[in-house]
Amino acid sequence: PFGHALVKLAETRPDLVGMSADLSKYTDLHIFAQAHPDRFYQMGMAEQLLMMAAAGMAREGFMPFVTTYAVFASRRAYDFIHQVIAEENLNVKICCALPGLTTGYGPSHAAIEDLAMMRGMPGITIVDPSDALDIEQAVPAIARHTGPVYMRLLRGNVPIVLDDVKGYQFELGKAKLLHDGSDVLIISSGLMTMRALEVAQALSADKIDVAVLHSPTIKPLDEQTIVDHVRSKSRCVVVAENHSVIGGLGEAVASALLRHRVSPARFELAGLPDVFL
Repeated sequence: PFGHALVKLAETRPDLVGMSADLSKYTDLHIFAQAHPDRFYQMGMAEQLLMMAAAGMAREGFMPFVTTYAVFASRRAYDFIHQVIAEENLNVKICCALPGLTTGYGPSHAAIEDLAMMRGMPGITIVDPSDALDIEQAVPAIARHTGPVYMRLLRGNVPIVLDDVKGYQFELGKAKLLHDGSDVLIISSGLMTMRALEVAQALSADKIDVAVLHSPTIKPLDEQTIVDHVRSKSRCVVVAENHSVIGGLGEAVASALLRHRVSPARFELAGLPDVFL
């Protein structure tokens, strides 16, 4: 979905360019490269160079969509993103495959702390879409936003689940209630929203009523919507994310509830433990 959405967007955005660090095939950017070879830049296995080049392109008026694996953008190129993209508020969209435990390459490629790292970087917007529909709608949405964006990507044959939610539309900075319920509220992002909807359906057989609030924008967090839904009913709140329990969506939600003085009946984090996996 990412590659096709980018090709479609490029038809109306002549300033859009695609850039990768030898991973276009594995981030679905190869679809864009085939459609627009004159607007595709292969930077080789050099993520720091990739970010520097993207910053230069942005300074010249282009809008680079930069792709690599989440571990390489967050851990290997963090300083370059911070210094030459975020600090300068450049219009670079960093779209990263294999977030969390979606990798098949083992612990070295498991980006379980990328959201925590990027949340600490001033001025950067963070997006964690759920399915193919979310990704297709998020691509033009982040393009309309002026400034740096870090977006997690699911790649390949990504399933579609949100088309079952009547009227669903991705909106940058907005959380959306996908399913209502009075017993449990699951707040989720990324592929965990798919799992949350499955849980809601499975538990309905046991007469447990589960609400699912999808928060595809991690930063800026839609605190008001989250607070309103937590405050509306006395129920257990579970934050589910494909990320470490340290520094991700769960801690962002917990902080928001504390600052707004909202206390759920119970609060749980469903994320990865603070250990090397």
